[in-house]
Amino acid sequence: MSSTILVVDDEQATREILQIILEMEGFTVFTAEDGLDALAKIAAQPPDLIILDVMMPNMDGLTLCQRLRVQPETAGIPIVMLSGNSQDKAIAAGLNAGANAFLSKPVEMQTLLAQMRHFLVG
Repeated sequence: MSSTILVVDDEQATREILQIILEMEGFTVFTAEDGLDALAKIAAQPPDLIILDVMMPNMDGLTLCQRLRVQPETAGIPIVMLSGNSQDKAIAAGLNAGANAFLSKPVEMQTLLAQMRHFLVG
C-alpha cells in the first residue's frame, strides 16, 4: 500500500508539480491550498506525511504545524516544511514549530524524496 501525502501550498503550480512527481514515485497524493483547507482535509483523511509551505494566506505553515503538533491524533505525522526563505531564522522557526525537516524552494526533488522516505520508513 502506498503512503498518503498531503501537499499544502498556496501556489497551484507547485501543488500540481509535486503531485505529479510524487504520484510517479508511487505515492497517493492529495492537496490543500492553505492551512485552513489542510486542517479540514487532515480531519477527513489523516496523511502519512505532510509537505507544507510556510507562507500562505488564511493560515500559514508555521501556525498549521503548531496546531497539528498539539493534537494527539496528528502530533506524530511527519512534516517536511518548504520555504523560499532559507535564512537560519526561518529554518529555526520552522523546526521550532514542529517540522521534522526544512527544505528551501525551489526544492531538489531527490532531496525531498530522500527526506520523505526517511520519515516514512522511520
